Amino acid sequence: MLSLTSSEYLNPVNTQTWANGRHLVRCRKVIQETHDVRTFCFSMQEPVLFFFKPGQFVTLELEIEGQQIMRSYTISSAPSIPYSFSITVKRVPGGVVSNWLHDNMQEGDLLPVHGPVGQFNCIDYPSEKVLLLSGGVGVTPVMSMARWFFDTNSEVDMVFAHSARTPRDIIYRAELDYMSTRIENFKLHLICEKPEIGQVWSGYRGYLTRAMLQLIAPDFLEREVFCCGPAPYMRAVRQLLQEAGYDMSRYHEESFGATPQADIALAEQHAAAAQEQAEDPLASHCVTFSNSGKSVQVGENLTLHAAASSAGLTIPKACGMGICGTCRVRVLDGETEMNHNGGLTDEEIAEGYVLSCCTKAKSDVSVEY
Repeated sequence: MLSLTSSEYLNPVNTQTWANGRHLVRCRKVIQETHDVRTFCFSMQEPVLFFFKPGQFVTLELEIEGQQIMRSYTISSAPSIPYSFSITVKRVPGGVVSNWLHDNMQEGDLLPVHGPVGQFNCIDYPSEKVLLLSGGVGVTPVMSMARWFFDTNSEVDMVFAHSARTPRDIIYRAELDYMSTRIENFKLHLICEKPEIGQVWSGYRGYLTRAMLQLIAPDFLEREVFCCGPAPYMRAVRQLLQEAGYDMSRYHEESFGATPQADIALAEQHAAAAQEQAEDPLASHCVTFSNSGKSVQVGENLTLHAAASSAGLTIPKACGMGICGTCRVRVLDGETEMNHNGGLTDEEIAEGYVLSCCTKAKSDVSVEY
């Protein structure tokens, strides 16, 4: 437990601030949200102020059956509760990490995490009126946003529309109902695909349609939209908004969970680079990993992450899209080209850090790894 007294705990002199990177946190509480969804609450051993932008995520570093696995989860709590953070996880059939967390993560357990990072957040896109759309466990980032607006007594006009399979699958239902009764600028709309036998449901039924959205938020064309949910749900929302003439520059969606496709792309990169190098041996560069002393010759289309793999090294990664920041390494020498999606700060880039999953060598380079 905490070694500081209550007075010391809140003393700004003793309180440290969380910085983006790797941290060891302790699970403080496990909350059963629905029959297959749990919230895991974490904090540092000593008091640390943890600030993030509502909508961002952390990456968990896990060891499951002897294998290191990195997995990113949106922070479902709000930075208005600054000494801890929570993630909300749905158990899914065949889900290696989600099932492991449900079956093994207990109060008191320690866990390394990386982050927070992510471009999907409500701080970088301020607006007086927002529409928060979610499906299933995709409710987590928009719930973080709603909690932030609620806790800070914001005057932002919120419309919160959540879709679930059945009434018993609605995550945070009691809290959402409470928020909707406490402030006038939070309008809640729940949509269920279909109620189960014996369930009474008076809310919207079926799937979100343009006609339904027109009832939920008649002024949706004037609102900043934040959307998260299964890929088919977000695809349908995008199509709905585009057909309605919505300004899509004001549409924002969560999209970091694409690791399997990234792995496929990585394999394709290997094949393309091998072909390129065979055709033009000069279009390749030497990548040296200083800590291990290993070097490998790679084509210009191969990422540093793939180069490390070719050299027998494993750089941890989660999203494979330059968002989560897990695969961060520092380039000591040489020229590289990086196309990331918000996984690094300007300060980190100035210090020479790159994300290996989306960085290619443009000359012989030395990497600190």
